[in-house]
Amino acid sequence: MPVFKLPLSGDVVQSIYPSFFSPTGGQFGLVNITVGQSSAPEVEKDVLSDVAGYGKQIGQVADALLAVVEHLEARSDHALADDKAIIAFKELMHSVATVKERHGRKACRPKRR
Repeated sequence: MPVFKLPLSGDVVQSIYPSFFSPTGGQFGLVNITVGQSSAPEVEKDVLSDVAGYGKQIGQVADALLAVVEHLEARSDHALADDKAIIAFKELMHSVATVKERHGRKACRPKRR
């Protein structure tokens, strides 16, 4: 390999070792997902790559929870409208729906705020 020297510098030589690019440990790319303390990291990795990412999983759970909340609110014997957690959840779902719709995506919007 030829030696190339810039002014006031030493030799500019770099060895590239394939083991440096090992996918175990370290971060490569714009988005890196760490499985963390999973009891089954291989299952979690496969779910993320083959089924759905965290955003889609959380979105579907939130949509289902909104459907349950609205079903219970429709019944006269449940007073969920005053619950602070339910109010905060519905505000969150309203904000998420606004962002999704802005991007042309289908969204579940609360019927009442």
